[in-house]
Amino acid sequence: MKLLCLGGLIFALEMWGASGLLNIGDCKSLVRDLLSPGTAPTLRGLPWIVNISETQEPGSVIHIFSFNCSCPPIVELDSVNPPSSFFNQPSLSGYYTQYLAKVTLSSAARLDARQVNHYQLNLKLTCVEKTWNLPLSVEVFEARGHPICLGPFASTAGDKVQVLETVEPQSLIYVVLLRRGLTGVKMMITSHQDARFFYINELGQVLTPTQGLIGSAYKHFQLKILVIDGQGNSCQGTLTVEVLPNPSNKVFFGIQFQTFNISEDLEAGRVAGQIRANGSRVRYEITEPVPCPLYSISSVDGLIRTTAPLDLGRNPGAAVTKLQVMAYDPLQPSTSAQLSVTINVQPTNTWAPRCTPALLVTQVPETIPAGSVLMTLACSDPDSSSSTFHYQLRHHNETKSNHSFRLQGPILQVNSTLDYDSFAPNVQYRTTILVTDSGQPPQTSEVPVLVTVTPVNEYSPICPAHTFLVREDAPHGTLVGTVLGSDRDYPPNNIEYHISDSSANFYIDPRSGKLHLLASLDYEKQKTYTLVVFLTDQDQDQDSTHRQSGSCTITIEVQNVNDHAPECEPPFQELTISSAPSINAEVTRWTCWDRDMPEQAPGAFSFTIVGGNSNGRFYMRDNILFHNVFSFQPNGLLDSHTYELLVRVTDKGPTLPLFSTTAVVIVHVIPWMTTVPTTSTKPPMISSPTPLLVTRIEDYWAPEAWFVVVLTVTGVLLLTVLGWLLCRWPGRMALSQQTGGQSSQTLLLDSTRRNENSTGELRKKKNDETSSILSLVLLSLFQSMGFEMEGRGSSLMAEPRTLLQAEIISSAAAQEHVAGSEANLNSMGKSCFKKLVAVLFWKWVRYIKGIQADSFLCWCHTLMTPYFPPAPPFPFSYHPRP
Repeated sequence: MKLLCLGGLIFALEMWGASGLLNIGDCKSLVRDLLSPGTAPTLRGLPWIVNISETQEPGSVIHIFSFNCSCPPIVELDSVNPPSSFFNQPSLSGYYTQYLAKVTLSSAARLDARQVNHYQLNLKLTCVEKTWNLPLSVEVFEARGHPICLGPFASTAGDKVQVLETVEPQSLIYVVLLRRGLTGVKMMITSHQDARFFYINELGQVLTPTQGLIGSAYKHFQLKILVIDGQGNSCQGTLTVEVLPNPSNKVFFGIQFQTFNISEDLEAGRVAGQIRANGSRVRYEITEPVPCPLYSISSVDGLIRTTAPLDLGRNPGAAVTKLQVMAYDPLQPSTSAQLSVTINVQPTNTWAPRCTPALLVTQVPETIPAGSVLMTLACSDPDSSSSTFHYQLRHHNETKSNHSFRLQGPILQVNSTLDYDSFAPNVQYRTTILVTDSGQPPQTSEVPVLVTVTPVNEYSPICPAHTFLVREDAPHGTLVGTVLGSDRDYPPNNIEYHISDSSANFYIDPRSGKLHLLASLDYEKQKTYTLVVFLTDQDQDQDSTHRQSGSCTITIEVQNVNDHAPECEPPFQELTISSAPSINAEVTRWTCWDRDMPEQAPGAFSFTIVGGNSNGRFYMRDNILFHNVFSFQPNGLLDSHTYELLVRVTDKGPTLPLFSTTAVVIVHVIPWMTTVPTTSTKPPMISSPTPLLVTRIEDYWAPEAWFVVVLTVTGVLLLTVLGWLLCRWPGRMALSQQTGGQSSQTLLLDSTRRNENSTGELRKKKNDETSSILSLVLLSLFQSMGFEMEGRGSSLMAEPRTLLQAEIISSAAAQEHVAGSEANLNSMGKSCFKKLVAVLFWKWVRYIKGIQADSFLCWCHTLMTPYFPPAPPFPFSYHPRP
């Protein structure tokens, strides 16, 4: 009847709302009246223990539990140890009196079994003004790993267990031990024959057969158990079950006292120890103290478990606990035995040392001396104020940091020089200080250290003294050499070069140190240059203004180059000698020198006759000119009376190319009447002489036809322009004089008649002088050209000089008759020009037939010879063809 009323009340709350009928207080009072005073939620399996993987995602459900409550309950997460935000407040759902609570992971959950593998949660349930504490232990196991069988079970011989034949069916006789926290594995018994009746569940518990072991006394069952996970990883072991016969039903302990030592960090619900009594159907119970706040014992297997955290700091009395445990036969309660159990709780070092500073990041100069203090640590232990600490350096596999620091207790010092230049540009020294307390187990804290080394400009730049060689004919900008400076600071060789301001002949590149030539060199004036090169380093210190400098001496030696031709004295001579029949007679000698090598002797030059030595009458021996016997006999070889000898003087170094100069000597030979012919009288010969064929090869230049045409046209055009200028010049001169006379006459017209007559006479005199000047210029031009006629040809060419002079005279007479006439002057100039062109063209065509020379320059000289006779000295000669 009470339940029907309660159901109707809840239905009314859902239909019309709780606010319209009653409030929570009314609900509590109503429920209190309807329910009996002893009603409480039904919770099973306390304390709860769950195992989860560290790979569980946020929002995953880790535990679900249900309970009954007459009124809407309140379930909340009261505490988490160690403190963590990985768990949400429990979610609650239900209908009427049945409720379901879920504990899930929060969005911030990042489980890591290597850091924390156990969380102790305390849930608080409030129902009808009563509160219950619900302990929930969460074990976090590593996600990776394969099954590992532990203990004697995994050994070769395996483990062994003895059971009575009277053991009840499906009784637990053995538990396979695996690595803690490993779940999701399958276990199976792979033995054959009678062992197949044993059973193993997913928790590794080996149970007796369902039909029991009656009649199996003195038998041994060898069970091979295989453990395999979802990835196929497995381990196996052997369990031997020995069945013992049923003794008399007597319960007793083999010992009177038993002691267990456990750690303070043992979590609630963990096994503290296990006791065993001899007998059948033995059950266990703690008789003292009652109730026992810290421990409980399993009545079936005698496992003693903790029921609360063993925090010695809050509960020092939990360090030693004495229990009285009774073993009895539930069918015969009088058959029992007592055992004294002592449980000692060992204090656990839970917290790692806390140090100040927790991190060191600093920078120091590379010149910091060894022994300098970088940091002093101040550490404390939250577990014990009397803890001592051990300090140790741990390096990060960096060679440069292994011996750079040292510890003197909590003081970090520089052990050796912190070199920046060897490890630049990223010069950071990393190490870690490990601080370990004296607790059990020891706890360690890490203090990272990061030291950045800044550069210091320690060394001055240097460069070795060096000598460079440069030719005196080297052009401007020539690379003389490179000054190689060095600096041990980082960045290496970051140097700026410059030389003294007094050096105007050379320039050095500030960055590369390359030395270039700025001015011309002359070996004969200066053979050696000494430069002081200054070096200044750049950007090698944390302070950019801190710079070091150095210097070195560079010597530049100028190499002599043959750039001057020899000079001889005298350069030109004109001598008169007799043709006396003397042999090897000295004609003259030269004194020569070379500005490139002033110390050279006369034998350092080569003297060669290159022109004018007809019939080989002259020869050179060093710097002396000799002659042979001349021949002036009519019936013999007839020599010339005048020789224009060209002697080429060539130097011998010091380098190529060789230079030469030409000395000219004109030798007039006076015939000596008694000079005998050079031919000798042939003695009578017995046999006829053998003819001797002499071949003489002469080089001459034979240009192609197109070149002759182009040269001819060019000459004609040049002469045309010259004639036109000559024709225009007399007219312009006369016009200028006439204009000046008229202007003067106009200005003086009112002055006097006498001035007018004087002006006319002056104008006539100037015109006459102009014509005379022009005639004299043309006559001198033709005389300097040396024109001669052959006496044959047309009447125009018969007497060119006479005709030309007559033409000039006639032109002058015509000018006297037509003084001041511009037309007559132009006509005279054109006539003279036409005759001049005709004479020049005839002379050039006739002479070009006899061109013969050894080079193009000789040809040019020969081509111009008919018009402009050469004046000595001239370095070339020509020989007309016969």
